[in-house]
Amino acid sequence: MCVLAIESSCDESALAVLDGESRRFTHEFISSQAAIHRQFGGVVPELASREHRKALPELIKRWEESSSFAVPDLVAVTHGPGLACALGTGLDAARQLADFYGRPLLGINHLKGHALSPFIPLWQKNQPRSGLFPHLGLLASGGNTLLFSLDENFNSQILAKTVDDAAGEALDKGARMLGLPYPGGSPMEELARLGDPKAYNFPRAFTPAIMKFSFSGLKTSLLYQLRKMQPDEIERRKADLCASYLQAVCDALVEKIAHAAKEFKPKSIGLSGGVSQNRILREQMERICTNLNLPLLLAPEPYCGDNASMIAFAAAIDEDHGEKSPTRFHPRLRL
Repeated sequence: MCVLAIESSCDESALAVLDGESRRFTHEFISSQAAIHRQFGGVVPELASREHRKALPELIKRWEESSSFAVPDLVAVTHGPGLACALGTGLDAARQLADFYGRPLLGINHLKGHALSPFIPLWQKNQPRSGLFPHLGLLASGGNTLLFSLDENFNSQILAKTVDDAAGEALDKGARMLGLPYPGGSPMEELARLGDPKAYNFPRAFTPAIMKFSFSGLKTSLLYQLRKMQPDEIERRKADLCASYLQAVCDALVEKIAHAAKEFKPKSIGLSGGVSQNRILREQMERICTNLNLPLLLAPEPYCGDNASMIAFAAAIDEDHGEKSPTRFHPRLRL
């Protein structure tokens, strides 16, 4: 099966084509809006929708004019969750393509795409998935923080989710307080490399009996810490502040998944979403899996952020969980 996929849930316009026979992505295009939204310190929905309307036709034209163009067997599109106006733009484009080429349209859950992305390397190498289920996955991104399990048929069960900010959102807001550009995760990590993660004792919201994530207290703690400091001191200690704040976010994620692994006895652990690119988080997850003698499945870095490749992959291997011929989008769709 050849799958054409479109992703437009937030501020990335993306198109990908997956050739099921060769198990490779023949086209992977992404148009980022980060520079446009940076001046506002976050994503502005109206601007995102406008940019999707400009970018998606250009991406489609690049694909149709490429030397390796082929009519797809299936058109897949993200139909939730995400920004309503952004999702609508992508769904309209995908529906027109499906109609033009006379191919079926499948709506894919954006979170499902992330959840399955750690399995992409195994699939591309044609390696068996037997022995990896039940699978325990952590999805950490700008809009969602979820701990979930998957069975061998990719049926999911939510074990824990955020009650306020997602991990990526907490990083972006913390970075903004520190005067770092949006999106804040990458510049914060760069500065954290130069700092001491033990310099400031920021809180970790972790109660083993309650399976949930919370980062609002951490964000408030940083705000109060900055209020006690003079501007020159903040500038001088910025690397330590970044290192300590980032460590607190990672600890909250890792402690929860370590507790869940002991309780639910998975056969493998996965890590996906934009925050999963963080070096500290990956290192801590690797240590946990080594201690538990469990394989760690990491989403490849190109497929950690919002991208259409993971949507194409989810459609190719998990078609039964998609919505056939979707006529509407679902901004609050759940995993």
